[in-house]
Amino acid sequence: MNRVPLGYDSVEFPSDCRWIRIIDQSQLPNREVFLEIESLEDAVDAINKLKVRGAPALGIFTASCIAKFYRDFNKRDYSEARNFLINISDVIVSSRPTAVNTNWAAQKMLSCFYNNFSENNFELEKSKELLIDSAKNIKNDDIIMSLSIAENALKLLKHGDNILTHCNAGHLATARFGTALAPIYLGMERGYSFKVFVPETRPLLQGSRLTAFELSKSGVDVTVICDNMASSLMRNNSINAVLTGCDRIAANGDVANKIGTSALAVLAKHYNIPFYVLGPESTIDCKSLNGDQITIEERDGNEITEMWFKERMAPMNIKTHNPSFDITDSQLITAIITDKGVHRYPYNFSVPDK
Repeated sequence: MNRVPLGYDSVEFPSDCRWIRIIDQSQLPNREVFLEIESLEDAVDAINKLKVRGAPALGIFTASCIAKFYRDFNKRDYSEARNFLINISDVIVSSRPTAVNTNWAAQKMLSCFYNNFSENNFELEKSKELLIDSAKNIKNDDIIMSLSIAENALKLLKHGDNILTHCNAGHLATARFGTALAPIYLGMERGYSFKVFVPETRPLLQGSRLTAFELSKSGVDVTVICDNMASSLMRNNSINAVLTGCDRIAANGDVANKIGTSALAVLAKHYNIPFYVLGPESTIDCKSLNGDQITIEERDGNEITEMWFKERMAPMNIKTHNPSFDITDSQLITAIITDKGVHRYPYNFSVPDK
């Protein structure tokens, strides 16, 4: 693809990683505000408050933060440098436990350090250069990954298809182009016409705020629906395929993704509509044998009862249950589409972690 859908990347940094700039996704679609990340506290706040989000984007953000903060490290002792890297990696990774890409990126950065340096062979400036290069490579590889996913997925779609997606797995959630939305952008460039239906994705409205924002800005025919309207569209033969992203894929093909994904998969199975999960191979977590072994983040109940409303929309002191993700059973998934190809049920991801 020749164009950047929004004209900017969700995570940007120069060749020397002296600064990191993100689009504050918590303020979209009404305001396009860019934030510079100055400290580890800024990074954690950005992750916790979903100013940066999306599994691939979180991986890029993690790598660039490690490179930037290490760039400012000035002690020339190997052990102190190693411990510094371990500490900032642990803090960032623990900020969003369900998304596997934060840990994946942190391990890539740490491996770069371990594979090139030791107690008896350590050069501070050289180590900074290599970690910066590693962060740049992770971002560049993600762009290539998105294009590969787009090519693999587009083969399963047809001109004129009506597509249902969920949450945001597009340009904003990756280095560029996206996962679930990447074939839509590629198809448009090649003359395909798609109509995309976007559930609002309660409680944080990533569908209506983010996916509708980036698709409409890119000229895609997009319609926002409430989360509980998908069945009506499917029953009326208004949906030809469902495309979603993923935050973690277990070895057996169970998928952790935004809350509500599993319900869409059940509906698609009932109405015999293809349900495709799109994501990079790096999202596969072979250490999680199935979805039961994936940690699900529980968020503040105020997101349900108060956020977005002028007045509270539930009784005071009412109990809430607000998991950020759910698990979609592998047998509900028509295919898992990665940068390496199209995987179909039964899934057996036995490749080692990268």
